[in-house]
Amino acid sequence: MINQSEINNLRQASIPVGQNMIDGKKVDASDGAKMDVISPIDGTFLTEIAAGRSVDVDKAVQAARIAFEDGRWSSLAPAARGKVLQRIAEKIVKDAHWLAVLGVRDNGTEISMAIKAEPLSAAGTFRYYGELCDKQYGEIAPTAPGTLGLVHHTPVGVVGVIVPWNFPLMISAWKIAAALAAGNTVVLKPAEVASLSILRLVEICHEAGLPDGVLNVVTGTGLDVGAPLGQHMDVDVLAFTGSGPVGRQLMMYAAQSNLKRVYLELGGKSASVVFADADNLDLVAKVAAGAIFRNSGQVCVASSRLLVENSIHKDFVEKILNIAGEMKLGDPLDLSTNAGAIASQTQMNKILQDCDRAVADGAELKLGGAQRAVETGGFYIGPTVFDNAPQDSSLVQKEIFGPVLAVQPFDTEEEAIKLSNDTDYGLAAGVFTQNINRAHRMVERLRAGVVHVNTYGGADVTVPLGGVGQSGNGHDKSPHALNKFQNLKTAWIQL
Repeated sequence: MINQSEINNLRQASIPVGQNMIDGKKVDASDGAKMDVISPIDGTFLTEIAAGRSVDVDKAVQAARIAFEDGRWSSLAPAARGKVLQRIAEKIVKDAHWLAVLGVRDNGTEISMAIKAEPLSAAGTFRYYGELCDKQYGEIAPTAPGTLGLVHHTPVGVVGVIVPWNFPLMISAWKIAAALAAGNTVVLKPAEVASLSILRLVEICHEAGLPDGVLNVVTGTGLDVGAPLGQHMDVDVLAFTGSGPVGRQLMMYAAQSNLKRVYLELGGKSASVVFADADNLDLVAKVAAGAIFRNSGQVCVASSRLLVENSIHKDFVEKILNIAGEMKLGDPLDLSTNAGAIASQTQMNKILQDCDRAVADGAELKLGGAQRAVETGGFYIGPTVFDNAPQDSSLVQKEIFGPVLAVQPFDTEEEAIKLSNDTDYGLAAGVFTQNINRAHRMVERLRAGVVHVNTYGGADVTVPLGGVGQSGNGHDKSPHALNKFQNLKTAWIQL
C-alpha cells in the first residue's frame, strides 16, 4: 500500500517529454510539435507531449497493419498471447505507485481512489484477458448429415482506440487488453490532458514482450489525431469512450471512410432511486454521495441524479448535505483528500456554467456551485447539491461530468421509474430497497446497461459495462468485450 512519504517523493520526480510510440520506437511528432501538460493540482507546467498530426496517425496505422498481416501477434497461439498479457499485468503492479502518482499529477483524481481504479484495475484487466485468451471455443452448427458447419472467431485487424481523461489507464486496459487477446493490433489516442500514464503503460507493454507494431500510441488533439484515426481507411474497428458529440462525429467518419465498426461509450445521467424502506439510510446516503462526488463527479457511471421517496426526502437530503460538507477537498496527492481536482480549466468553467444554468432553471442550490481553493492555482469545485430539480431542466437532462447532484422527490414506484427513464441516456442506475420483489421489478424496468441494487459502483471485469440510448453501444469488460474485436467466419463443408 502506498504511503504519504512515498507519494511526496514521487510527486517531485521529473517527467520526461512524452513521445509517440510507433512500431516499437519512441518518436517525436513528424513536425516536432509539442503540447504543454498543465497539472490541475496547481496549474503548473509538468512537461510536454508530442502534438501528433495525421501523418503520425498514418505511420502508426501502417505499423499496426504490417504487424497484423505478418502474424507476429495474430498468429501466435492464444496461450502464448495470454502469457504476454499476464506479464504486462505483473509489470503494471510493480510500477503501480509511479503510475498512480503520475496519473494524478496529470488529471487530478484523488490518490486514494486512483491507486485502485487506475494501475491496479488495469493490471487486473490485463490478467483477466491473458487468462481468457485460450478459453474461447469455436462452434459446430447443428447441420444435416453430410455437411459440417464451423464458426470461427477471427481477429478484425487494426483497432483504433480513443480514451478519455478521467480514468485513462483503466479504460485503456478495458479496450486494449480485449483487442490484443483477440489477436488484433492497436493504435491508441489518449486524451491530450491525460496522456502521461498511458505513455508509460505502452512502454511497459513492450518491456513485457509485446512485439513492435502491435500497440502504437499517438498523442495530440482530437482534431489532429482523433479525426484522422476515425477517418482512416485502414482501421477496421474504432472503440471510443467520451462525449456524445464526439461519438456522433466518429460515426460520421466511419460512414465517410471504410464503414469501420464503431463502438461508443458516451456517458450518462444515471439516477439512484432511494425508497423509504431502504435499510440503514445513513449508509445509503454515504453510498449515494460517493456515487457522485468521488473523482469530483468525473465518472461515466456517476449517479448524478438522486430520486428520493417523498416521506424521507427532506431528512435524506440533510444527510447528503452533511456528508458532502465534511468531504475534504484539495490536494489530490494527499491521502486524506476525498475530493480532488477537475481535470482542466476548460472543464471546470463548463461545470460552473452548468451550475449557473441550473439556478436559472429553478433548481434549489443547497451546497457548492462555485470554484474552490482558488489560491492553489488549481481547478477545484466542491461537492454541489441541487434539490427539487425540474425534470425538463438541463441539470436533469444533460451530463455535466462534475461533482453536481440533482435531487428529486417522488411518491410512487411508477413515478420513480418514469423519472429515472426520462432522459436520452441509459448507462447505469441504482435502487435502494429491502423489498426483493420491488428490486427485481426495478431492475427489469429501468432503462440502463447496469443496475445496482443496494450499492453503487464496484462492478468488476467479470461483468459487461455498456449502455443503451445515447449512452452508446457495445460493451467493455467480461468475455462479451471480445465480440467487438472479432469477426465470425463460417466454414460450410460438404462431407
